[in-house]
Amino acid sequence: MERPVIPPRSRSLPRLRWPARRRRTTALAAVALSVALTGTGCSGAGTGAPAPAGAAPKAAAVVSGPLCDLLPSGSEPGNPASLTGQPAEAALQWLPVLTTFEAAVRAAGMAADLHGASGVTILAPTDDAFVAKFSDDDLDRLLVADRDKLRGLLREHLVAGSLSLSDLVAAGKVTTLAGTTVTVTGGGGTARLADQADTVCADYRVANARIHIINHVLGSLPTTGGEGGHRAH
Repeated sequence: MERPVIPPRSRSLPRLRWPARRRRTTALAAVALSVALTGTGCSGAGTGAPAPAGAAPKAAAVVSGPLCDLLPSGSEPGNPASLTGQPAEAALQWLPVLTTFEAAVRAAGMAADLHGASGVTILAPTDDAFVAKFSDDDLDRLLVADRDKLRGLLREHLVAGSLSLSDLVAAGKVTTLAGTTVTVTGGGGTARLADQADTVCADYRVANARIHIINHVLGSLPTTGGEGGHRAH
């Protein structure tokens, strides 16, 4: 089965950080087909390309965290400066460790939720975080069949207001769109969320939003991932 199309990059990531197995799941293929048939998701604003490498940066774009060195930088497509001003759902497509989160946003039809009037903070788990949290069958079920539960899960990762990493740490706690309270501690370029997740590359500035990449899936859904919960390919 062909993997979903990810925008081209000039630097390849270690396999651990961009699991090919996850992108090959039947669920992602079904989501892609559904999006193509309904005309939603990867169209219009959702496919906006980053600004040309020679264009003047729209704002200072500095990201921080241990994973940042493995993500697009410099003049590469998807570098932080090029994503400044992009719609959030478009920017997610250029961050290769967020293929599952981006597919979940499309499957849930939640692109509009990333355009809050007062801005929105996106706490986006990596692909590896989804692998650790859910078995293949459970993730497939979320993406294809249980859309209400999927929307609830995604709202656990959205906070009203476009908050920088320093804003989150200064606040000490934030309330998600799902109504749950997340404690925030940290400093020095990273933060700890709900005593579960750490930011691994924070402070992507996009249109009316901030994206902070985290290494753990938040929320109360049970953990079913692990070696016994994934299909061999």
